[in-house]
Amino acid sequence: MAEPQIDGTSPGSAGHRRRGRTGALVVGGVAIVVVLAIVAFNLLETSPQPVPAAEPPVTQPAPVPTIPPPPPSPVAAHTTIAHVSGPVPYYDAPDGAQAGTVPIGSWWGTDKYLPVIAQASGWFEVRLPQRPNGLTGWIKAADAQLSTTDFGILIDVTAHRVRLYQAGAVVADFPAGVGTPNDPTPLGQFYVMVFEKSPGPSWGPFVIGTNAHSEAIQSWEGSGDAFTALHGPVGADKAIGTDGAAISHGCVRMHNDDLAQLAPVPPGAPITIVA
Repeated sequence: MAEPQIDGTSPGSAGHRRRGRTGALVVGGVAIVVVLAIVAFNLLETSPQPVPAAEPPVTQPAPVPTIPPPPPSPVAAHTTIAHVSGPVPYYDAPDGAQAGTVPIGSWWGTDKYLPVIAQASGWFEVRLPQRPNGLTGWIKAADAQLSTTDFGILIDVTAHRVRLYQAGAVVADFPAGVGTPNDPTPLGQFYVMVFEKSPGPSWGPFVIGTNAHSEAIQSWEGSGDAFTALHGPVGADKAIGTDGAAISHGCVRMHNDDLAQLAPVPPGAPITIVA
């Protein structure tokens, strides 16, 4: 005897058949979904994966070339000049003891143009014209009138050259006849002391007297001193040539046209003489 169905349908009824077909459809649908999921997973696993983009190489900045600073000028780019007149006293220090007097008379003249190398309140330290070479002293500021120049001269006795500087830069370069080993051109820091009238054509358009004194000659031709001067070739143009030479008693000989180019240099301008 068959048991009664809970839902009131019998196994053979139409309702039972519909429910059976619906269950089969559900089970089949689930199976299809599972199969599709597996296929999708397999496709995902076997599909080529995108390759991540390579990191761009790190570019190092190009090294900046180091440009060394230019060497300092051997001649001052700017010089203060103290103009004094008469026998001005000089001192060993500001407010110190009097050490001497700036000379006057004869080739010294009355007016002096002295380069200032240091300053203190009310005082100037200046280069002095008399022996020994390199002599300096302090003068009272009240005794001086000031001016400035950006000209300077370098004399290279080894290279046999005279170089004109302006504002620390070379603006002209000339061959020169300098002192021989027996009568060398003195080395050191000096200045243009005076422009003198030329004694004749072979001496050039003028003679530049400096405060550089010969260390080998104490008195030139009975003059009482032996100053180093820049002047014309005195007939030695060929010996000077384009390379210069050691041909003088300590003075610096130049071609006349070259010497003329030093005309703008004022008294008091610095002169550096090196070997």
